[in-house]
Amino acid sequence: MNRYESEFLDYLKRLRNYSDYTVLNYKRDIDLFEDFIYTQNKTIDEVDINLIRSFISYCLNDKKLSRRSIRRITSALKHYYRFLYDENYIKDNPFLFLKSIKQEVKYPETLYLSQIEALIDATSERKDELANRDIALLELMFSSGLRNSEVINLEIFDINFNERYIKVFGKGKKERLVPFSNKAKDAMIIYAKDLRKKLLLKRNEKSPNNYFFLNYKGEQLTPRGLEYIMKEIVKKTGLNINIYPHILRHTFATNLLDGGADLRTIQEILGHSSINSTQIYTHVSKETLKEQYNEFFPLKNKDKVK
Repeated sequence: MNRYESEFLDYLKRLRNYSDYTVLNYKRDIDLFEDFIYTQNKTIDEVDINLIRSFISYCLNDKKLSRRSIRRITSALKHYYRFLYDENYIKDNPFLFLKSIKQEVKYPETLYLSQIEALIDATSERKDELANRDIALLELMFSSGLRNSEVINLEIFDINFNERYIKVFGKGKKERLVPFSNKAKDAMIIYAKDLRKKLLLKRNEKSPNNYFFLNYKGEQLTPRGLEYIMKEIVKKTGLNINIYPHILRHTFATNLLDGGADLRTIQEILGHSSINSTQIYTHVSKETLKEQYNEFFPLKNKDKVK
């Protein structure tokens, strides 16, 4: 990592308050670009629009990256080169007039309410030690729409059980209040009073651990650990349901919309900075309606909605 990149990443973390996870993603994107320009025998101040287009072509055809990934990478590089230009490390910003690559519209996958209920019911019947934690996770994530990072960083003092809301620090460390259901409240209290205390006793370190959800060693969950837990929930229940952390967030948002919530409310709860990010769920909801119609209407073979 060169000096310029090091300064930029430090700027993101200390002045922009970006999370470690976001800073790491920026580093990966910048490293990918700098490895490419190195193969072209170019330096950062020799980059021009043609080289950038060649890099995009390389990402599409050689690296087989999705358009969505390339949009994220070019966005990170635009930020990086704007920083270099502002700090007078380069004379011109070659990304200034780069048009964003058109993105394929990929609608979020969701679960049916019956699938969520089946998962929770089956998990409730489990007899293993971690069942209560898993129920609490499912109930909270389904009823709050928290991001993966928000779940694993949730601390005891951020939870108000009496009023049923959580203080969340989302992207950019923006604070918001997120409500959760009575079922989630009951499941979380059961977990906190018994299993969580037992898990804390397994820790080797004696320093306080205020994270609410813990792994089997009594330590804070990691993003990969949360994904593993979701896979284990399916395995232990024996259900044929594709579940991962973000699908619960998508399902939560879609159910709110189907229930009559307005987009601004959903945007606030999810912590979206732009209403455009929330509007994707209007299409998902329509798709759900069409699927249900085509599945259950008596003359479905003749009258399929397209």
